[in-house]
Amino acid sequence: MSTTADSPSRPRPAEESPPSGMRRPGRRTVLIALGVVALIAGGVWLARWWTVGRFIESTDDAYLQADSVTVAPKVSGYVTEVYVADNQMVKPGDPLVHLDARQYQVALDQALATIDARKADIERAQADIKQKQSNIAQAQAQERVARVSAQHASDEVRRYAPLIATGAESSERMAELTSTRDQANATLAANAAAVDAARSQIGSATAQLAQARAQLEAAEASAQQSRLDLENTVVRSALGGKVGDRTVRVGQYVQPGTRMLTVVPVRSTYLLANFKETQVGRMRVGQPVEMHVDALPGHTLHGVIDSFSPGTGSQFALLPPENATGNFTKIVQRVPVRIRIDTGAETRSVLLPGLSVTVDVDTRSARERDARIDAENRRG
Repeated sequence: MSTTADSPSRPRPAEESPPSGMRRPGRRTVLIALGVVALIAGGVWLARWWTVGRFIESTDDAYLQADSVTVAPKVSGYVTEVYVADNQMVKPGDPLVHLDARQYQVALDQALATIDARKADIERAQADIKQKQSNIAQAQAQERVARVSAQHASDEVRRYAPLIATGAESSERMAELTSTRDQANATLAANAAAVDAARSQIGSATAQLAQARAQLEAAEASAQQSRLDLENTVVRSALGGKVGDRTVRVGQYVQPGTRMLTVVPVRSTYLLANFKETQVGRMRVGQPVEMHVDALPGHTLHGVIDSFSPGTGSQFALLPPENATGNFTKIVQRVPVRIRIDTGAETRSVLLPGLSVTVDVDTRSARERDARIDAENRRG
């Protein structure tokens, strides 16, 4: 009867502790499971890349743009009123700035007075033409009377000539008739000359009328220009948008072309992405685009390719590179691509020009075209 076997301080038998061989299969199972998960994830990623990822062209060299308009006056003058404030929304045709219009109003009044004077000249020329026409009619009547008188005198000379030859009439009578005939012919010639002179005066009066009408047209054109100058003292917005970069102030003297403010069409923003020349080969108009704006983290916007620039950015630089020089270094060029944004008005109000964007273009639609090109090349 040993008391040692029943003592509670007796150590636990060795066969009751878990052997080390029993723990290793659990770790191995976890590692195998992790490997299977990693293999599945890698397969999914590879399948995703093969079907989609390899056709995605991305760039972060992309910025929102808007076709802003710089507002400048067409006439010079002092600014009397500024109707808009910074960041104010305006509609097409809204007044923006008003210039002092007094000198242009005076010019318009003077031009209108000149028009009245030219109209009076036309009326006077028309009255003069009517008077000249009356003078012609009078001269023609006098010419007809003189012609009748000359014809009568000639007939008298012919009738009395045989009588004088027979001695029935005296030579004095013949001399008197001959003198009367000569006077009638002279009067006829004078009246014919008066008719020609009256007709020439008609031509001069008609030329004066044409000149007066031309002067009237010039005066009306001057009045129209003065009216336009007067209307241009109110500078209006050519498009709808938001006012920005406002530098004009009341009392400032401005000249034609002076930059006063800028109207930004914030509701018509678009994206301009600069892709590398190695990326645009499979890009086509209409391909879908995903955009991630830095100002809207966690939001994905959508759009489509709208158009491509006709040249790389370096071609439109102020100083284009001269690659014909001896120190040539090849640099990957970038092609500006315009992208149309498809989004609602609420989101578009947040998309301001100049914001940075990351762009992903899905070029899978170009696979069929590439396949046709490869097939044609193999047949060729």
